[in-house]
Amino acid sequence: MEQAEIGLIGLGVMGSNLSLNIAEKGNRIAVFNRSPEATRTFFAEAGDLQGQIIPCETLEQFVASIRPPRPIIIMIKAGEPVDQQMEALKPYLSAGDIMIDAGNANFRDTMRRFDNLKDSDLTFIGMGVSGGEEGARNGPSIMVGGTEESWKRVEKVLTSISAKFNDDPCVAWLGENGAGHFVKTIHNGIEYADMQMIAEIYGILRDGLGMSAPEIGGVFGKWNAGRLNSYLIEISETVLKATDPISHKPMVDMIVDRAGQKGTGKWSVIEAQNMGVAATAIEAAVAGRILSSQKSEREAAESIFGLPKTAAAPADRAAFLDDLENALLAAKIGAYAQGFAVMSAASDEYGWNLPMPTIAKIWRAGCIIRSAFLDEITSAFTKDPGVANLIVTPAFSQMVKDTDGALRRVVSYAVNSGLPVPALASALSYFDAYRRGRGTANLIQAQRDFFGAHGFDRVDGADKHHGPWGSGLADFT
Repeated sequence: MEQAEIGLIGLGVMGSNLSLNIAEKGNRIAVFNRSPEATRTFFAEAGDLQGQIIPCETLEQFVASIRPPRPIIIMIKAGEPVDQQMEALKPYLSAGDIMIDAGNANFRDTMRRFDNLKDSDLTFIGMGVSGGEEGARNGPSIMVGGTEESWKRVEKVLTSISAKFNDDPCVAWLGENGAGHFVKTIHNGIEYADMQMIAEIYGILRDGLGMSAPEIGGVFGKWNAGRLNSYLIEISETVLKATDPISHKPMVDMIVDRAGQKGTGKWSVIEAQNMGVAATAIEAAVAGRILSSQKSEREAAESIFGLPKTAAAPADRAAFLDDLENALLAAKIGAYAQGFAVMSAASDEYGWNLPMPTIAKIWRAGCIIRSAFLDEITSAFTKDPGVANLIVTPAFSQMVKDTDGALRRVVSYAVNSGLPVPALASALSYFDAYRRGRGTANLIQAQRDFFGAHGFDRVDGADKHHGPWGSGLADFT
């Protein structure tokens, strides 16, 4: 029997859909699942694609079914299960074989796995896959980290199954070891911020302007035809217009306001802090999900404090809707700028040389944050690949200037109405802090020197680096 070009372990929703995508694009694939029954069911339901699939019920049979050097995608729960699966595979593998973790892995786990294999003749790929179930089946955005040699072995298959934007494949080799999973982590951090900002705008429309879910869906639909065109705005329109078949009310109104998370947003925030990069919009989005999970505490607090009186809706409703659209665009720029700044810092830290224009290009289709906006980011980084921050590029600095006032007015309205907008407000404060040449940290430095003798830099360049107050409260006169 002809050997498979690639193998995949883990026939859950994502693994099954990715396997069918691989088979459909003309690639022969061997599949294995811990439960043989799941493998049989998957194969039985594969229909016309069965001829491209080799179902295997033992690891030995599975490995033997793949053409060497064998690329094996592991699509199971991230963390310890991946380590266990790798150990189970090793006895059957040969020199040059490639184990590929395609889950939502912490890039530090990916770095560790590379390190653990450095003295063996096996190699590893950390592969970020974005697009969810639909993307896995029909074309995801794929972010690859590993050796260039291992990338060359899987390039043809991954290119064939990736999403396409104007015929450009949304897949790329981004660098060594953990580069792919790091970029996927930051992608998800930006995704958190984007979703939080959309939810905050929804809250203003619902609780500030008193609009119904279908009406808000219509607003998002209009915006999706303009500069905010994106997958997240598109699906927001869809879900807001959906009707619950049980209560016949808007479906979104029947959903408990408690959002889950799987860790990638938190990892983004942690790594931003580790790199010394401000990612305030992403931090606010993660904090927003944490607060959302505290449902009973929020209800108890409302019974004590009540809710602030909502400010009167702006007289010119159409103009305010335009402000909301522009405010969302401005805040979105802030979130993306922060995400790319974190990736730039990590690229320097780990020697990855991450290609920023390429990252923006492969996010244009297939992934959750795909949007027309990414075409402009690609162009901005192509023209100025070494730029310190996206918001100072000519195109985006002009966008910020055009939308800054709208964001300021929207945040002001929300604050005066007691409507929480942590991500929108964080983006605004980020702009204000980033563009202010003289901030207020001089006072913080004076305080630090006062209680801890930490010293400070002087504006006149003089040698004296301590204040006249001594090294602590007891010494102050």
